[in-house]
Amino acid sequence: MRSRSRPAAPGRAAALALAGAAALLLAVPTAGPAAAAPSDQPGGTSRVLDSEALDRLQQRAAEVQADLQRRQAEVAVARQALTDAEAEVAAARTAVDDAEGELARYRTVVAQYAAAAYRDGGALTPLTVLLAGGDPGDVVAALGYLEAVDAHTAEVVGEAERQRQAALAQRGAADAALDQARGRADELAGEVADLEASAAAVTAELDAALADVDRQLAQLQREQVDVDVQTAANWRAHLDRLGAAGVQPPPAAALLDPVAGLPAGLAPVGAADGGAQPGAAQLPRQPTSLLVLPAETVTAVTAAMDALGRPYAPGTAGPDSWDCGSLVSSVYGAAGVDLPDDQAGLYAVTTPVDLADVLPGDLVFLGTPEAGLGHVGIALDRQTMLAADGRAGAVVVRRLPADQVLHVGRPSLGPRPEQPAPGPTGGALPVECGNPVYPPSSAGGRSWGGYPNGLIPPSALCPLGVAGHALRCDAAAAWRAMSEAFADAFGEPVCITDSYRTYAGQVRLYGEKPALAAVPGTSNHGWGLAVDLCGGIETFGTPQYAWMVANAGRFGWLHPTWADPGNGREEPWHWEYAGG
Repeated sequence: MRSRSRPAAPGRAAALALAGAAALLLAVPTAGPAAAAPSDQPGGTSRVLDSEALDRLQQRAAEVQADLQRRQAEVAVARQALTDAEAEVAAARTAVDDAEGELARYRTVVAQYAAAAYRDGGALTPLTVLLAGGDPGDVVAALGYLEAVDAHTAEVVGEAERQRQAALAQRGAADAALDQARGRADELAGEVADLEASAAAVTAELDAALADVDRQLAQLQREQVDVDVQTAANWRAHLDRLGAAGVQPPPAAALLDPVAGLPAGLAPVGAADGGAQPGAAQLPRQPTSLLVLPAETVTAVTAAMDALGRPYAPGTAGPDSWDCGSLVSSVYGAAGVDLPDDQAGLYAVTTPVDLADVLPGDLVFLGTPEAGLGHVGIALDRQTMLAADGRAGAVVVRRLPADQVLHVGRPSLGPRPEQPAPGPTGGALPVECGNPVYPPSSAGGRSWGGYPNGLIPPSALCPLGVAGHALRCDAAAAWRAMSEAFADAFGEPVCITDSYRTYAGQVRLYGEKPALAAVPGTSNHGWGLAVDLCGGIETFGTPQYAWMVANAGRFGWLHPTWADPGNGREEPWHWEYAGG
């Protein structure tokens, strides 16, 4: 069960940021970069998510969603039954019309026979039929029918009447089935209307709660930016102090063995066990020494500082968005240190150091006994780390929770023999970059940032700069790049009609188009990962649509298979973001 925290008083994180601006990064006799105090929860946003009221409202929304999904299946069956009944009624009516036409034709010929017999005193001959007939075809038909009428007039007319009665009975049964199908369809329509009303009621409450969440989130984001900016400034100030002291960070190989010797003028950094730490040194000074890290570590941490504020998105590897593993791998890769790009792979190969000896640039792996490994970030000191955080939805400076540390690794020491990362036990959900990974079938499951579908605070989304449209931030960046390329080809940007769709918007659309719209709370629009486009893209076969097919994939956008021609729900305008 998730632990819950009481919301902090407004401005608390900002006060912490100011109070901590002069805090030293290391509790050892060396001076490192000072870090502004981050908020108590990852990215400063988690306490917004840990809301029992929001959980209860989301559960109600999930219940309505499940009912709508069940009813939608029943509505589809009822609609098919109604269509079948209407077709049966139409066929029965056609059969009755045919039978009545046949009987009328028989009766007409019999009447002509009787009239001719009366005029001729009962002596009906081919000549009297010829004289009484009109159209030559009718005469020929009548002549051919005379023999049958002579022998079977009553039988033929009777059989035609029986056929008509059978057709009438069939039509009656079909009409009854149609009435029943219409009744069931009407009944289901009423049930769906009731559920739509329930969804609308839940939506009003959710919107009110979400507005409060968004206000808190906007304030926390402002505080987080202050922390990130101050931390980056402190890091630059530390590098400036090294430069002023004439220190050029040495390569990692020069700091591997402090016992055998370090570059001239540098001294070892003490370890918790009383020895010296490999992979670091210090420049003795008064009143405090300066921490000296390997050049590779300095390059990696500097690159990570440059990524602060970029959005978190699973499976992405920059430069517009990151996940936790790809951020670590990329910044160290830029420094010439080859590392895996996922949290488990990084855990497996990084050489361990004691948590008490953690230094800037070390990798910190977080988790719990139940969920196993769930996060990786770059340590800045014993209390602070920098990470692409799934809960914050961005690259942030956040607290380093000592009680959740599973492993600390130092990339500058080289790889260790691989050790498997601990995984979930007892049915616990896996965790990636600090965010639980819900199975796709999980009703009401929270995806990126921890928010429910259609209930993402506006502050967590990024605007497209077009008529109020917004998407998840990495999707927004990819859309803008794609739109610019489209404009180069067609002289104008991509035309868009729909993007992120709130839960309320999904409820309204479902009420208007229950046969076509996704059940509220299940649409990819509700994750900020889908768009509906126009300007020619909305039609198969146009040059604009062809351009999208050929080029959208370069920007992480795709046209889902279910919306392709011939797959039942042709929607050329609908495109989804699948990541870079």
